[in-house]
Amino acid sequence: MKRVLLLATGDTIAHSYAPDRPGVASGAELLGAVPPGAITADVVAEDVMAEPGWDMSPSTMLELARRARSALLERGFDGVVITHGADTLEETAYLTDLLAGRAAERGTIVLTCAVRSRDEPSADGPRNLVSSVVAATDEALRGAGAVVCVNDEIHAARWVSMTDATSVAGFSSAPFPPLGRVSGGRVEMQSPPPPRPPAFGGDPASDVALIKTYPGIEPGLLTAAVDAGAQGVVLEGTGTGNVPVGLLSAIAELTEWGIPVVVASRCRTGRGALGEAGPVQGLAAKVGAIGARGLAPEKARCALMVALGAGGVDAVREWFDRL
Repeated sequence: MKRVLLLATGDTIAHSYAPDRPGVASGAELLGAVPPGAITADVVAEDVMAEPGWDMSPSTMLELARRARSALLERGFDGVVITHGADTLEETAYLTDLLAGRAAERGTIVLTCAVRSRDEPSADGPRNLVSSVVAATDEALRGAGAVVCVNDEIHAARWVSMTDATSVAGFSSAPFPPLGRVSGGRVEMQSPPPPRPPAFGGDPASDVALIKTYPGIEPGLLTAAVDAGAQGVVLEGTGTGNVPVGLLSAIAELTEWGIPVVVASRCRTGRGALGEAGPVQGLAAKVGAIGARGLAPEKARCALMVALGAGGVDAVREWFDRL
């Protein structure tokens, strides 16, 4: 029988507001609420003290990633399931995927959540938990790294995003298809996973600023973030990586200071380099900005956290070039 580690962080999947059983269920209690026989793996539950999903700290995200990796590489588990708040699930999933390293070949790390508390009619938590254990133990996903399993769909951590905060089917990989589905107690693959991320080196940074750009934005916002302790900055631009011209001097200045600036977009973009976008779109690259390689801004922030473990601006640029 395969062994799975369940890391339970509380949040909606564990919450109950019913007068007769209020409170937050432990990981063991979540497993106890699953119908007998629905889970065939040997699941060991461990509770992790964590903030609510909407306020999850980088340090907690990193702790979850490290505990999941250790479970596969050092503790002999065949898979890991992490229950998490929905709001920042995609960030923790991608950070975990970036830090999985060799653990991805040992087993699958599955993150799941619920949008309905456990006392609500048709609570989605128990089914998501059962499907996630199936995904964590199915050989079809070996090598995929960290994935998200919600509503029986399996999404790559790199592609998944939350698109509807109230629907049990609120996660999507669009424009990419889901990796697969859980059906009949096994995983049915629908598409190959994205390439594995580059190896990481050193300890990830925990203080990276994410700034949404807008017409008329003050360049001082970038330097203020660095003055407050940010080791790197991600800018959420528009289109294929456009940022207001007024930010270019600040980008150049931060780059000269050794502070990497990554430009992502609020739109879906390709994985090409920022400087390849065109003579206008490439302006930020000309003053030192690094392209996000198609990552959503919140995931570009996770990537920059990891890349900063490799060193300064040049090392970060080289790491993103391989992403």
